[in-house]
Amino acid sequence: MTVVSESTGARTGPIQPRSQWQSEKIQATHWERLAVVYVRQSTPQQVLNHQESTRMQYNLKERAIQLGWVSERVLTIDDDQGKSGASAEGRTGFQRLVSEVTLGHVGLILGLEMSRLARSCKDWHQLLEVCGLFGTLIADLDGVYDPAHFNDRLLLGLKGTMSEAELHILKQRMLQGRLNKAGRGELAFAVPNGYIRRPSGEVSLDPDEQVQSVVRLVFRKFEELGTLHAVLRFLVAHRIQTGVRIREGSHKGELEWRHPARMTIYNILKNPMYAGAYAYGRSQQDPRRKRAGRPNTGRVRMPRDRWRVLLKDRFPAYISWDQYERNLARLRSNRARAEEARAVRGGPALLCGLLICARCGSRMTVHYQGGKTGHRYGCQRMLVEFGTKACQGLAGPPLDRFVTERVLEALEPASLELSLTAAGHMEQEREALLQVWGQRLERAAYEAERASRHYRLVEPENRLVARQLAQAWEGKLLDQKELEEEHRRWEQEQPRTLTGLEQEAIRNLAQDIPALWKAPTTTDGDRKEILRQIVNRIVVDSQGQSERVGVTIEWIGGTKSTGQVIKPVRKLEQLTCFAALRERLDALVAQDLTVKAIAQRLNQEGFRSPKRGTSYTEVNMRTMIRRLGLREPQKYTLRRSSLEVHEWWLPDLARAIPMPSATLYSWLRRGWVKGHKEKRTQGRWIVRADAAELERLQHLHQLPLGFHSRAIWAEDKPLKPQKTTVEAVG
Repeated sequence: MTVVSESTGARTGPIQPRSQWQSEKIQATHWERLAVVYVRQSTPQQVLNHQESTRMQYNLKERAIQLGWVSERVLTIDDDQGKSGASAEGRTGFQRLVSEVTLGHVGLILGLEMSRLARSCKDWHQLLEVCGLFGTLIADLDGVYDPAHFNDRLLLGLKGTMSEAELHILKQRMLQGRLNKAGRGELAFAVPNGYIRRPSGEVSLDPDEQVQSVVRLVFRKFEELGTLHAVLRFLVAHRIQTGVRIREGSHKGELEWRHPARMTIYNILKNPMYAGAYAYGRSQQDPRRKRAGRPNTGRVRMPRDRWRVLLKDRFPAYISWDQYERNLARLRSNRARAEEARAVRGGPALLCGLLICARCGSRMTVHYQGGKTGHRYGCQRMLVEFGTKACQGLAGPPLDRFVTERVLEALEPASLELSLTAAGHMEQEREALLQVWGQRLERAAYEAERASRHYRLVEPENRLVARQLAQAWEGKLLDQKELEEEHRRWEQEQPRTLTGLEQEAIRNLAQDIPALWKAPTTTDGDRKEILRQIVNRIVVDSQGQSERVGVTIEWIGGTKSTGQVIKPVRKLEQLTCFAALRERLDALVAQDLTVKAIAQRLNQEGFRSPKRGTSYTEVNMRTMIRRLGLREPQKYTLRRSSLEVHEWWLPDLARAIPMPSATLYSWLRRGWVKGHKEKRTQGRWIVRADAAELERLQHLHQLPLGFHSRAIWAEDKPLKPQKTTVEAVG
């Protein structure tokens, strides 16, 4: 006789076998817990089409009742319908089952077969481990197993291994079939924009002419502009839309016009089908990058040598294979990587991305220091990677001027051809835009006429349908009117043809390339694009710490040009001609020439300033003579001897204290020191200081910062701060 508890529903009395399904492994402790029926189908298609398998799994509840459980204590978990058992990730039902077992709530797990629970040995053995620890039984169509017993554990482990092997065999068989079909170019996949797949399986160009025109326009503008974002800006500026065929839903196959998107243009440029090639395996699964609950993640783009299939000349092409290769190379070079030339950007550094360090072979970077021409080129590879000194660095403007001169010289023979090409190119671009706009207007007129025909064909008595068709007709007419107004605005911004004055201006500018280069309408980006059209790279080699830089220009055609650039240096001693300059300067100073005359003589003989390679002036020549400690010219010496007793030149007094000249000058402006200025333009300051005053200034200079004004006011006769009066002296 069997006794059932009214509170829990569990059996508390002696158990009598009720049928052939009973097992001696089932104890009273198992009946006190739940019996769980786990239901799973691998794919949504199986859930819809394999109904018999689903019914058999749900019927396992009857077997649990036959094994001794009451209906209320049988739990069915079917949260994983349509999910693969290859992994526990994303299977909330399996995770719930494991949680219930670890909480000690489950006495028996029932499944149609072991593959329903898991097809991964990792997940399967984890389930066996927790079932053995918490005394949970497992049952299938073959019998009841206790994972805590060795023989049952061995048999369950073997069944789990066979289940995983079966999944591998099925996948391998399906994959091999796909590869064989793809190897013949017959495996069908979704075609990109600009193509359609006919019911026969044949791939052809989209029958809509406007779709084809937009795709060809994208390729043509990318070849001209060079960057993906520039193409996107062009399409947006000219209000060009892209045609997309809807791939799923009730409107599958219909054409939809959308605003141009960056990813759409990128997919057009990257897909080899536009070059007529059949490619399979361009992206493959990487388990390390797969995320839980997102089966489509983890796909990695593979290099071309690892594509599974590549068959050329299989589809109608928009571009040639060579142009496709050039597009990929341009996209790679536009990336912000150290090894790539990168895309053209704003900024006055014209050679960014073209310079190569002759010492380490790396691309040199640009550093802007403020101002329109304040940029430097440098190579930091040795400093960053090895902690040694930087390879080299130099000011940008001298190198830009040198390369620009060579480029303009190279372009002079092609001036007439450039003018004709520029005019023809502008005409071709406007014709392409007019074609797209004409197709848009034609489509709008067709849609309005179609709506009109639908309205006229409806029976007049059927007002419910007539009102709806009338509204649709009015909407199409409104769209047509708005498009025509937008087209008229575009025509005002973009004239249909070039005027005679415009054509003549293009010819004149092209024949005078330097004027075109320096024209205000020519941007830095335009100049960089011109450089990249004829210059492959520029190798730079600074000769030590000197001002000389060796430059090798490698042109696109393969030829090379060499030259030398003079860069600014910090010190006179870095000049390669420093010894000759010093000797010549000694000789000129010995002749008692004026500073201005010495500067003019050195400029005539080809000597240049170390800072910017410019000519010497009277100011920097006087500074250089002082720095080298040479004897000053006679006129300058005579003027120094005109001081009276206890008078000092401000720099001389600063050296006698000693203190910085700038600090002494600030004291002079505050009135802490007495002095006056020479009677001449930009005359020097003369300070009066006897021995007592010199001692006071030396003591004042020794005080800490902030105590100077207190010391001044603490004197018997303080000098009140006041503006110094400039006295004129003869």
